[in-house]
Amino acid sequence: MSTEPATTETDEPGGRGDGTPADGTDAPGGAPDDGTAALAATPEGGATAEGEAAASGPAGGAGAAGGDQDAGDDTPTAADGESAGAAEGAGGEAASDVSEAQAELAAQRLERERIERRKAEKRAPITSGAKLSGTAADLLAAVRAVEGGEKPTATAFGGSEPAPRRPAPEPVRRPQPAAPAATAVAPSGETVDAVRAVLAEGGAPEALVPQVAEALGEGAGARLREDPWQLLRVPGVRPEQADGFARALLGAECGPDDERRGRAVTVWLLEQAAVAGHTALEAPALAAALAQRSVPDPDEAVRSTVAEGEALVFQDALDDAPTATRSASPPATASGGPDTEDAEAEEERPVRVLIGLERYALAEESLADGLARVMNSLPKEDPTDWVSAAASAPRPAAELIRAVAGHGLVLHTGGEAARAEPAALVTAARALGVRAYAATHGADGVRRFTSQLGSAEGGDTVVTTLVGLLSGAEGPGRDADGALDLDLLVVLDAPQLDVETAALLAESLPDGARLVLSGDPGVLWSAGPGRVFADLLAARACPQVASRTPDPGPVGELVSGIGIGELNQVEAPGKEVVIVPVRDAGEAVHRTAQLVVDSVPRAFGIPPEQVQVITPGHGGAAGTRALNTALKERLNPGPGRFGGFDPGDRVAYSPAPGRTTPGRVVQADAEGLHLECAGAAVVVPKERVEQTVRHGWALTAHQAVGHRWPAAVVVLPGDAAQALTRPWVYTAFGRAERHLSVVHGVEQALPRAVAEVPAKPRTTRLPVLLTAQVPAAE
Repeated sequence: MSTEPATTETDEPGGRGDGTPADGTDAPGGAPDDGTAALAATPEGGATAEGEAAASGPAGGAGAAGGDQDAGDDTPTAADGESAGAAEGAGGEAASDVSEAQAELAAQRLERERIERRKAEKRAPITSGAKLSGTAADLLAAVRAVEGGEKPTATAFGGSEPAPRRPAPEPVRRPQPAAPAATAVAPSGETVDAVRAVLAEGGAPEALVPQVAEALGEGAGARLREDPWQLLRVPGVRPEQADGFARALLGAECGPDDERRGRAVTVWLLEQAAVAGHTALEAPALAAALAQRSVPDPDEAVRSTVAEGEALVFQDALDDAPTATRSASPPATASGGPDTEDAEAEEERPVRVLIGLERYALAEESLADGLARVMNSLPKEDPTDWVSAAASAPRPAAELIRAVAGHGLVLHTGGEAARAEPAALVTAARALGVRAYAATHGADGVRRFTSQLGSAEGGDTVVTTLVGLLSGAEGPGRDADGALDLDLLVVLDAPQLDVETAALLAESLPDGARLVLSGDPGVLWSAGPGRVFADLLAARACPQVASRTPDPGPVGELVSGIGIGELNQVEAPGKEVVIVPVRDAGEAVHRTAQLVVDSVPRAFGIPPEQVQVITPGHGGAAGTRALNTALKERLNPGPGRFGGFDPGDRVAYSPAPGRTTPGRVVQADAEGLHLECAGAAVVVPKERVEQTVRHGWALTAHQAVGHRWPAAVVVLPGDAAQALTRPWVYTAFGRAERHLSVVHGVEQALPRAVAEVPAKPRTTRLPVLLTAQVPAAE
């Protein structure tokens, strides 16, 4: 079984997935008991992963022999699973208009440009460190060496007590303009031909040509010939496959101590860490993972990677002092008095050294800066009569309105029923003349939240999807400065925010705007790197309003118990919750089909198209593939003449990492596969179908997050026991509105997961970064 996190929609290499690493030995999420590093990956997949996938990735065989056809099926997303390695689709396309995925890509490109400007602002030479010695001096020398284009000193990463860094000055905020239409630039024919020739020479399959050309860009052939390990830039390719390719090209010159290999494997491990949700890795964990990958000198590999600008080094204080992320200690005074003692004490402060990819590390810093600006830019004089609004609001919502009245950033926690409170806030704010809007993770969230706004004026346009809001396709648009044209924004489904999306959101808010992040902290975290909502709750840098509104009915009671680690037996007089025991995976598939096609529709009047099957992973005898095959045979049999799909097929469309939209196949023609998703027509070009469209009668919990259905059938086959965690069970069970059936084959593993297996930890820097700028809220 693959030891890397799988795609959001799969448990195989090639993308971000729902699977967990099989043995956790590949990536360094933390320090395992045996002293080696393990990537803290995600719950979905796990035992249901298909073992053959690891050996048959895109570069196949001894390094580059044939790829599994399923790899394309698995490369699509970085999102729907807790891990994310290749994108589940770089974008979704519409027939003629710019698609939301293209708009999102454009918005992300603008964010990367802003981060580049920020990077330039942080390049001022370091003037401190006059009295540093030992490891602290080595680190400072390393930083200065990198700035000068040289390699850092050999001891820079060897010690365990590096000195803290001084926080960089906050850059001037640059509002983001509305995202223009984005069009992917295809590699030139010359580049494609050059890549094909190099891959053929190295024994790699020709199917990799478009992926390599896209990943490496113009001149890809020359880059690959110069450094064969650049093949690791292609989603789904593993180090052993890249090694085989390099041996074929380099012959006797190829060796495990090759500096190019060390850099490539370092970057690959950091990317795998991002797949599992980490924004950075602790230096010892990364070194241990490199050693596991047969890199002879891990410290040298990290130094080389940093020197080439492919990774960044950070130092975060481990104590509670509000000083974090320092590049060096302040200079000591010449007199050697008290200031010298302070400097020496500062030098001895315990810190952790982190290594991270630039895009995630700087996005996290940008997010901290943006949130600090939101918290500090609230006008001191506000004519809005928030007091009367709170007095007239329902009691559960009044506390939230009062918190918003006096603060720029407020966190709100609660389940599905608790959404009535931010709905009341938006309604009251708009009644006061405040330009208030709400954004949800997906279209189904828009539908549910809009229904709670009732007859609020403009209720049909007040609620948007977050990607639509940021791209400008939905919502109020942007003002002349490029900021969102609003006064108050309520973001639902906040646990699904990854650091890049959250950074773009924070930078898009105008000065003086209020931001409310609302969500259920018990659900699965974002598929992309980071745990923004959980980190903000832990930082306690702003007011937090915890809803006391419970979700109704037996399903709500069951899910509420799971949230606190208790799997209770609930009274269900109307059979709202039903447990269906099974002995094996084959029986699980049979009983699931029976429930969807016959039992649930007959007992509750819920048609099969409103019954959603949820299972831990894509592979295995009772994964989404097997279940979708069985359900298609029962509900919409056909030859699959359009890339495996027929008109009427239920599908899951994932145009971009972290977003899955249920839909239905309408037809197919020369333009591509025509879908109907949440009432909108979508055309997926035929070359994108394999990467972005799956059958959707059965989904993983990560694909299902942000959605709810009248009935849900959660399938727990015996081989999924190791994949279960409390957040996974909480999320899966909570997708049901009226009825929940649990096809139960894991025996005591279910209550044990609920009681004992919390969310897997992620290494992030946001709490420390935020604490350095904003004091904890009273």
